[in-house]
Amino acid sequence: MEMQPLKSAEGGEMEEREKKKANVPKKEKSVLQGKLTKLAVQIGKAGLVMSAITVIILVLYFVIETFVVDGRVWLAECTPVYVQYFVKFFIIGVTVLVVAVPEGLPLAVTISLAYSVKKMMKDNNLVRHLDACETMGNATAICSDKTGTLTTNRMTVVQSYLGDTHYKEIPAPSALTPKILDLLVHAISINSAYTTKILPPEKEGALPRQVGNKTECALLGFVLDLKRDFQPVREQIPEDKLYKVYTFNSVRKSMSTVIRMPDGGFRLFSKGASEILLKKCTNILNSNGELRGFRPRDRDDMVKKIIEPMACDGLRTICIAYRDFSAIQEPDWDNENEVVGELTCIAVVGIEDPVRPEVPEAIRKCQRAGITVRMVTGDNINTARAIAAKCGIIHPGEDFLCLEGKEFNRRIRNEKGEIEQERLDKVWPKLRVLARSSPTDKHTLVKGIIDSTTGEQRQVVAVTGDGTNDGPALKKADVGFAMGIAGTDVAKEASDIILTDDNFTSIVKAVMWGRNVYDSISKFLQFQLTVNVVAVIVAFTGACITQDSPLKAVQMLWVNLIMDTFASLALATEPPTESLLLRKPYGRDKPLISRTMMKNILGHAVYQLTIIFTLLFVGELFFDIDSGRNAPLHSPPSEHYTIIFNTFVMMQLFNEINARKIHGERNVFDGIFSNPIFCTIVLGTFGIQIVIVQFGGKPFSCSPLSTEQWLWCLFVGVGELVWGQVIATIPTSQLKCLKEAGHGPGKDEMTDEELAEGEEEIDHAERELRRGQILWFRGLNRIQTQMEVVSTFKRSGSFQGAVRRRSSVLSQLHDVTNLSTPTHVTLSAAKPTSAAGNKEEATKLLNLSPYSAPTGENAGNHMEAGSLLGGCLLLIRVVKAFRSSLYEGLEKPESKSCIHNFMATPEFLINDYTHNIPLIDDTDVDENEERLRAPPPSPPNQNNNAIDSGIYLTMHAT
Repeated sequence: MEMQPLKSAEGGEMEEREKKKANVPKKEKSVLQGKLTKLAVQIGKAGLVMSAITVIILVLYFVIETFVVDGRVWLAECTPVYVQYFVKFFIIGVTVLVVAVPEGLPLAVTISLAYSVKKMMKDNNLVRHLDACETMGNATAICSDKTGTLTTNRMTVVQSYLGDTHYKEIPAPSALTPKILDLLVHAISINSAYTTKILPPEKEGALPRQVGNKTECALLGFVLDLKRDFQPVREQIPEDKLYKVYTFNSVRKSMSTVIRMPDGGFRLFSKGASEILLKKCTNILNSNGELRGFRPRDRDDMVKKIIEPMACDGLRTICIAYRDFSAIQEPDWDNENEVVGELTCIAVVGIEDPVRPEVPEAIRKCQRAGITVRMVTGDNINTARAIAAKCGIIHPGEDFLCLEGKEFNRRIRNEKGEIEQERLDKVWPKLRVLARSSPTDKHTLVKGIIDSTTGEQRQVVAVTGDGTNDGPALKKADVGFAMGIAGTDVAKEASDIILTDDNFTSIVKAVMWGRNVYDSISKFLQFQLTVNVVAVIVAFTGACITQDSPLKAVQMLWVNLIMDTFASLALATEPPTESLLLRKPYGRDKPLISRTMMKNILGHAVYQLTIIFTLLFVGELFFDIDSGRNAPLHSPPSEHYTIIFNTFVMMQLFNEINARKIHGERNVFDGIFSNPIFCTIVLGTFGIQIVIVQFGGKPFSCSPLSTEQWLWCLFVGVGELVWGQVIATIPTSQLKCLKEAGHGPGKDEMTDEELAEGEEEIDHAERELRRGQILWFRGLNRIQTQMEVVSTFKRSGSFQGAVRRRSSVLSQLHDVTNLSTPTHVTLSAAKPTSAAGNKEEATKLLNLSPYSAPTGENAGNHMEAGSLLGGCLLLIRVVKAFRSSLYEGLEKPESKSCIHNFMATPEFLINDYTHNIPLIDDTDVDENEERLRAPPPSPPNQNNNAIDSGIYLTMHAT
């Protein structure tokens, strides 16, 4: 019998949505790429218009002057000459277009990002997504973990409370009673992951190596400091002899382990957050190792006198406790809340995780750069506040908030428990420390900051994470940082950048590289647009006045190569400097071309155009050479136009040095030798220019120049540096006429596909939560029907009674029909049949082989009971598969196989309209299966019971 999955309306919609998404190509443009794309399109359109106008003017000028003014007639023998002129005009137009179109922009972005990613590897940043590098430069907020990122993650116990005594240092073993010491050693050694160890140092004089969980390593180190060893205890009670283990999680914030005692009883060891575990303690060991009552008043005194002072010193406080169970009555181990209660406190220890020495300075740099640093940790609020003060996240006298996770949720949720953005907007601007928080709290904070504002004020958030549950927060953040050492595979998969050293200073370096990418692109744009403006105007004006371009096609292509490929390599590989962290982050709507850059572009364009047009119209008089204007079609290269070409290239080379600074700095040579690629490209371009001018000849339309002419060209080129200082002197604020350019695409400019894609970008965690809630409540609504069906089958004394009630039970089930193949399963509500019911009808109902049924006068009853049995068993299997699909999600199985045995579990999709399919409890399923799987006894039973009747249900093979 072959069973195919049911296709529900919801499943079909999801499938269609997935197909639609698969057909639409994904656009993963970053903010910078969006701005560059828009700017490139605008420049390309302007260049196309200019080139078209150039060709039209050249053709009209030639036609009017030749056939109207001169009065010539189009002769057939002159056609090749005219065609050559038209081809020349077309080539000039194409050249203008090639120079105008900024095809070097994508190359500059790629080179800058690739270079930055390679260099960031040396700064312990492994970039998984290229656009994350650029996005990090615009970061305005960083939500950082504490352990391992702000601290060294090498924990040690420095204070302890044992036997009613607060030890500020490690106590001597002789100061402790043997009972307390023995209980403490066993509690730490057993109630820890056996993979956590303290190993000898690799080098002499170094610190012992900590392997595994760092908190447990600190506790094991405490055992070693007490001159005891944890390994013999573990050898005595190996891991496979542990009776029960309650693993640690972020909700209960504790871990417990149960072992069996020699007398047959049980002992539970527990450790966890002190303020949480102390609430479960009813006793405490005194100085003699005897039990003493531990009342709520005693707990409050301990919190004030012991735990809070430890936390204010920046220590993480851990409580260690135990509980004994008698052998008379074994407790219900599944009831964890009852088992982990009525504990006896052994000790409270204070664990120090020192702040990394370089972190305070790194945080100061972030704050100076306009980036707000927030600490999100699971530690006690006092511990978190103390660490934040040491790191410089909070300062005395400032207006800030330090909240625990519970208080944070209380402030941002309404009476219904829903998160309100308005409430969240009142909390996050002042929030600096979020203590005792869960991964969900971190995700809520990140989402709230991102969703708070839009446009220019939109916050760009970076977040760190190392746990499996940090995935939603890492995905929601603009840039997610995963820990390379302590991080899980899930966190690394959800992240954009992996910190290979788990150090906060590496995040600051990522900010510096991100800002450097943005500035490198801006430097390239400033240089390229200057060349674009000058080259296009020179070609257009020269063509309109002299019917020829002063810069020939091959020369323009060489200029294009200089300003595109070489400039991309030279300017996009500038190393970052600390000065990048002295400014505030650019907003998401910050234009690529600032007013200062526009001033530089237009200022240098004016200088270059003045020089070029001076040389074009009076250059032959200054150098006492022949004029190159109005030269015949195939005339040899002239010195006049060669000087113009050479001077133009020299000005571009020296302007490339000016382009290294885009914020009005005067010292354009600052750090120039730290970029060997830039120096190599400038010198190499100069050398190639010498070869082209002196030896290029007719292919490059160049005539060799004298030394004097070369010096004049160099002199004019060096004038670019002097002119740059003049431009820097002019205050940008007084040039009100200058406009910015290179804004990102607005919402009204986005395509339908991009808008649709934006709508699909719903937070993954919320979508999964909503779907899980829908499926869960749908299952709860079916439980009444489920219990009714199960009770009906359980109460039936015989299958004769079951037959009478079959119609009422099965009427609650919709037809489950697989329409995918000709052979399918049908569960239908049928009318009760008589004892002499039709054998063929029953066979058809279950699709059973007619040869497997017994014969005789009871055949009808047997077959009818067999039908009900088969329907019952199939129903159980359907429901079991249906229940599993609640957790597996609505997925269509990729392959379907023929099921020849009732024991095989089919796969089903949830159907919105099959609301009466029951959900059977696991225990009921197991009981029914065992009862139905029972082999038939050898003697025939005359009772009308299908189980004992000797009927073997065999499936008809398709």
